[in-house]
Amino acid sequence: MVWMVSLYLSSMLFLFSGCSVCLVLSLMCLESGQAWFIEWELLTLNSSSVVMTLILDWMSFMFLSFVMFISSMVLYFSGEYMSGDNNMNRFMYLVLAFVMSMGFLIISPNLISILLGWDGLGLVSYVLVIYYQNEKSANAGMLTALSNRVGDVAILLSISLFFSYGGWNFLFYVENMSMLNIDNLLCSLVILAAMTKSAQIPFSAWLPAAMAAPTPVSALVHSSTLVTAGVYLLIRFSPALEGRLCQSMLLLLSGLTMFMAGLGANFEYDLKKIIALSTLSQLGFMMSILSLGYADLAFFHLLAHALFKALLFMCAGSVIHSVKEYQDIRMMGGLVYHMPLTSMYMNLSNLALCGIPFLAGFYSKDMILEVAFMSTINMFSFLLYALATGLTVCYTMRLVYYTLSGDFNLGNLYSISDEGKIMTNPMFGLGVGAIFGGASLAWLIFPFPYMICMSPFFKMLALIVMSIGGMLGYMLNLNTVNYQLNSLNAYSFVVFSGSMWFMPFLSTYMISKKFLEGGSKYQKVGDMGWSEYYGGQGIYTSIMLSSKSLQFLQDNNMKIYMLSFLLWVIVLMFMVI
Repeated sequence: MVWMVSLYLSSMLFLFSGCSVCLVLSLMCLESGQAWFIEWELLTLNSSSVVMTLILDWMSFMFLSFVMFISSMVLYFSGEYMSGDNNMNRFMYLVLAFVMSMGFLIISPNLISILLGWDGLGLVSYVLVIYYQNEKSANAGMLTALSNRVGDVAILLSISLFFSYGGWNFLFYVENMSMLNIDNLLCSLVILAAMTKSAQIPFSAWLPAAMAAPTPVSALVHSSTLVTAGVYLLIRFSPALEGRLCQSMLLLLSGLTMFMAGLGANFEYDLKKIIALSTLSQLGFMMSILSLGYADLAFFHLLAHALFKALLFMCAGSVIHSVKEYQDIRMMGGLVYHMPLTSMYMNLSNLALCGIPFLAGFYSKDMILEVAFMSTINMFSFLLYALATGLTVCYTMRLVYYTLSGDFNLGNLYSISDEGKIMTNPMFGLGVGAIFGGASLAWLIFPFPYMICMSPFFKMLALIVMSIGGMLGYMLNLNTVNYQLNSLNAYSFVVFSGSMWFMPFLSTYMISKKFLEGGSKYQKVGDMGWSEYYGGQGIYTSIMLSSKSLQFLQDNNMKIYMLSFLLWVIVLMFMVI
């Protein structure tokens, strides 16, 4: 036990000190405008140099500091959450490997060296998703791994296309890319890679499935690291996307992802999946403003969202741990009386997620909505923004009703409390970030404010939509339904909305069914049918028959000798005649 305690404590201290150093360096780079670019040449191939490259600027330092801060809090939180696990050390090492892979990805401006972190994230995330060894985890891990392999292939293809530039340091080329077909293809591949990692439509099914991992992993992986890797890659690539068709496609798909995830969260009853769909909605939010050309706003929301979403996952983990591993929100309720501290942090993170004024989410979310409303977007994208904002508050209030303020639905034998100091202490650091993080980042990243000029209605539209969504989310759940619902029949609107537009079905069974049926038929007709008849078994049977015939002929039998002699005589007679 001493080793376990020392491992999570030492990991927390190490990562927190690294976070402090990176934050100081980021502030120095912001103040001076400096950046360090480090290269190691590994080999030269046809005038193209294969180099290991590091970019150390304010953006990479700041993102690294946030990742290390959240990782340190999550590892400390894991000290109690995973205390009953027999393989706790292995879990800690896997999380540290994950953080290291993310660090490689953040400081790599080179497509070859970025692959080291990119593939490391995919591999370690697969191992963490299948950490609890059962069939559900295995299926979720396979869906996660195969979805991310599509993005890995896109990165490999973009590496081959970058060969035409004579190098792979994309920071040198993104601002000078032409409108040639090869450059359009290259940008499309990078967007495809980012969409798989950040779970945009049609690759959205893996993110809720990955909730099979332990809750501390969800707090780290699905708030600030794995899912934001695609957004971060596109932030670095953003100058190359200006004015391209793929940018408009990204706006459409990210807007649909934002709306689909918000709608699905209102029909979900699994606590972790609701928060995962919330993350998916916010990722669509970041991608959409990125596709409008505002990479700095996307980065701002990425950092602010990481703080309060990690806190929300931690609160969910504390609740699940206390109610004896239940994740169904219908089995909870009234937790505000039993877990007041966790309930306070959970409400804080929920309010920040909704964009309530002066919390971390407000500064980024409100600015993104106002800039988007000022942009030249069509009516469809505008409606997606407005509806997604309302749905966010709607499912948040629904979550509050079912878990915190409703009736206590657990049995009599439960002892629920906030007494686990190791689980509640790290929430304080993230809680401070959820309150002050947005304002601090706004002052640091934007020394000059954006010029926002819009009518009072559009200025108030975000608050109006949030108010309507909040009222609907709370009032609709006060009604109890006790009779058979026709809406729960297969292929109804409720089932369609609650199952992410059938995306888990389409991503798994729909793709694999035809291939598995074809493979089964090929095995029956081919491997076990005609190829056996003309292949192994057929050749074996014919050789055995011919060898038996030869053996019969070669037996020293007088009748056969006389018969063969007679046949030779007849043949000779015919030849003479």
